[in-house]
Amino acid sequence: MRAALQTSGWACVALSLVAGGAALTMDTVEGIETPLTDSPGNPARGKLIVAEAASVTCLICHTLPLPNEPDMGEIGPPLIGVGSRLSEAEIRQRIVDPKVMDPDTIMPSYFRTERLFRVGEAYRGQTIYTAQEVEDVVAYLVSLKEAQ
Repeated sequence: MRAALQTSGWACVALSLVAGGAALTMDTVEGIETPLTDSPGNPARGKLIVAEAASVTCLICHTLPLPNEPDMGEIGPPLIGVGSRLSEAEIRQRIVDPKVMDPDTIMPSYFRTERLFRVGEAYRGQTIYTAQEVEDVVAYLVSLKEAQ
């Protein structure tokens, strides 16, 4: 069963979500500190998720350190070294619901079902990623550090 983030407004400072039966709290709009699952994210699975061409992938808009991937987007900022620039909580927030940090972003919310527009009937009430997929992608992106 998928858990979904549901909020009444992007500017809320304390919100709760339910994932796997446990209530999680976001203390500030700076990020989601608490993982969405009890299972730690797996960076190898996260890498596969972000590179999956048949899915809603980060590669549509972002450049990643994937040398065998020729078709990467340039709409969003490059994600090379993102783990050095953003905290785990900030990365998680941007995947779950980036509109909390930037209400004008075109980046989709990967783990939210409310306040979405033009969602196909077959996809209404569903998140793009499961809670575990979010954590796997977070683990992968956190691992992307700038070269020292």
